[in-house]
Amino acid sequence: MGIDQFQETIDKGVTLVDFNASWCAPCKAQEPIIKKLMNIYQNRAVIIAINIDDNRTLATKYMVQSIPTLILFKNGKEIKRFVGLQSEITIAKSLDAVL
Repeated sequence: MGIDQFQETIDKGVTLVDFNASWCAPCKAQEPIIKKLMNIYQNRAVIIAINIDDNRTLATKYMVQSIPTLILFKNGKEIKRFVGLQSEITIAKSLDAVL
């Protein structure tokens, strides 16, 4: 995903971005939680996964230093950032708070 396409995605509404990598064990543990949340919030929020190895420019722009890093955006503005494996409840509470 290019920077322009990414910016277009986060500019409107609520977006949760999961910065991850295929070699990262906590990222693999986070993946089923993210997929479940994609289904739960499919008509209310956009949830996307960004592989930092394939998208180094985005990872650098958003200063992702550890993975997984989850960033919650509302209308293009960073609202909250999580570093490390997060529970479904923690993420859902944050999504609900900004929706």
